[in-house]
Formats: sequence, structure tokens, C-alpha cells
Amino acid sequence: MSEPAEPTSVRWRWPRLRARRVLRVLGFCIVLGVWQGSAVRLSQLSSRDAGHWAPAFIWEVTSALAVALLLPLLITAVLNAPGPRVGWGRFLGIHLTAYALFTTLHVAVMAALRHGAYALLGLGAYDFGDLTYQLPMEAQKDLITYALLFALISLQAAWKERQERALRAASLEGELRAAQLQSLTGQLHPHFLFNALNTISSVMYEDLPRTDRLLSDLGHLLRASLERTEPTWTVGEERLHTERFIALLTARFGDRLVVRWDMEPGLEQERVPCFALQTLVENAVKHNQDLRAPLEVRIRGRAQGPRWSLEVEDTGRGFGAASSSTGPGVGLAQLGRVLALLHGNRAELTRGAGPEGGARVTVGLPREGAS
Repeated sequence: MSEPAEPTSVRWRWPRLRARRVLRVLGFCIVLGVWQGSAVRLSQLSSRDAGHWAPAFIWEVTSALAVALLLPLLITAVLNAPGPRVGWGRFLGIHLTAYALFTTLHVAVMAALRHGAYALLGLGAYDFGDLTYQLPMEAQKDLITYALLFALISLQAAWKERQERALRAASLEGELRAAQLQSLTGQLHPHFLFNALNTISSVMYEDLPRTDRLLSDLGHLLRASLERTEPTWTVGEERLHTERFIALLTARFGDRLVVRWDMEPGLEQERVPCFALQTLVENAVKHNQDLRAPLEVRIRGRAQGPRWSLEVEDTGRGFGAASSSTGPGVGLAQLGRVLALLHGNRAELTRGAGPEGGARVTVGLPREGAS
């Protein structure tokens, strides 16, 4: 039985504050406050006792400035719970907490700014009013403000994500064209083909059924490398492709190569970059083929909540030791670029050491439908 997957911690996303954008927001809020203040002042002038001109502008400008100062709080809430698709519990929990903080801090900051402005202009002490009535009134106004800002920030985030996705798609198209041109020199470079054909020729007079299977596996590998146009396919398809690749390696190395699979059920329909497992297995064998001891390669698949991972571990020399193997190959660097183009910062490619000192490479991916 496979061990249960360890729970993964939730990764929070934080807004990036740029000086120019912050200044623009502050400027807009000041203009908005002055505009609203002029409307309040006109309403005051319509009565017989209009009073001093300054309070109307102080009220509205300080309210708008307080909202501007609290915008990072709203952006953080939207980034980490953009919609109910993340789960109603998380969505409501984040936004209710953010709204409570927003209205509390808004009243506190607004009152502090007004006290300072009144003292600076010599208007006496600022009277916020009876909190029994003022706080519920401000909370209602803040609820409308929060909802409007949530909608605007969400629309901007969605637009930005679509723009980034379009740029990644354009970049990925060029990357995939290059990968197709390298399909024989990278995924199945001539050195591998030479070894595969040599292995097949050595068994063709002794075991014709096995020869037929090996030729079929080689043909499927070539066809997949040459004809595959989509950047991803299912884990089931990737496993079938990799098993054909391993069959040719096993025919060559015999008992010196042992491959063990440990895939959790339910991952067969997850999407994975084409040839990802083949690349990892090929690296493991290529950098340890000169070792005398048998090499064991372990392939694991694990589900971890909204994410899942593929792991390839070997019992070879590991990343720290020098390898005598050289030559062309797609390798981990190009796999990392493809992952970044497909998923941005939601995908990970990590290298480490296994418990026996060999190399371990883990690919972390978001599950289908997860945000």
C-alpha cells in the first residue's frame, strides 16, 4: 500500500505594489474625495446654515484616502479567493474576514485623519457621532464599497490573466515547434535509436515475438515524437508511452535496470506535458549507465488536494556526482520551461536526493479544475 500523501500548506499570493501605481491610486482618490466633497458642500449651501466649507471636503477626502490605503487588503483577498470555484468555505471565509478588517480599519483610519485635519485647520475637536448609529451606517456603506472594489479588482485580474495566458500561448507555440524539430535529436536522439536497433537485431533470431513487440514499441515512440502536436496529454497516455520506452531500455540493459511504478488511482486523466516521464527516466538511465550495480528507477504519482505530483527517483550516483554521459537531450531545463509556459508559477520542478543517495526529480502540477 502506498503511504498517504502529506497535506500541503496553502500558498498565499500577495499584491505587488509599484510606486507609480500607488501614486495614481492616491491621486484618483483625492480627486474623487474633492468631487464628493463639493457635492456635499453644495447640499449644505442649499440650507440657511451652511457652516464652514472645510468639513465637507475633509469627510469625503479622508474617507477616500482610507479606502486607498486599504486597497492591498482587498487585492490580497481577491488573489487568494477570486471566486466560489476555490470552494465556498474558503471564498466566504477570506472575504468575510477581509470585509470585517476593511470596515474596522476604514473607520479607524478615517477618524484619525479627520481628527488631525480638524486640529490642523483649527476647527476644534472632531465629533464622530454616536457610535451606536455611526458604526452600523459606516459598515453598510463599506459593504457596498467592498463589493464594488471586489468586482473591479476581479475584472482587472481576469483581464490580466487572459493577457498573460495569450502571451504564454504564443511563447509556448514557438517552444513546441522547437521541441518538434528536436524530437529525434532530443526525445529519441540518434544514439538511442542506434542502441535500440542494435538491441532488436541481437534478439531477432532468438525470439521473434519479442522482436515484434520491440519493433512495435519503437514505431509507436517514433510516431508519438513526430506526430504529437498538443503540448499535453493524459497521465495514462504518458505512462503507456514511457512503458514502451522502458521496454527498449530493459531489452538493452537486462537485469541491470529495474523500473517500479507506484501511481495513485484517479490520476489517469490528469494532464501532463508530453514526454515528461520519458525525459526523467531517460536522464536517470543516461547518467548512470556506466555503473556496474543494478539501477532501480521508481516512478510515483501522488494526489495532494488541489495539486498532484510526479516523482522519478533512482538509486544511482545522484546530482552531486560527476557523470560520464554527454550528448544532446531535451533534459530538465526544457521540461522546466514547458512547465512554466503551461502553468506559470503554479507548476514546480524540484531536484533532490533520494534516501539511497540517488537523484530524485519531482514535478508538481495543479489538478484539472483547480484554481
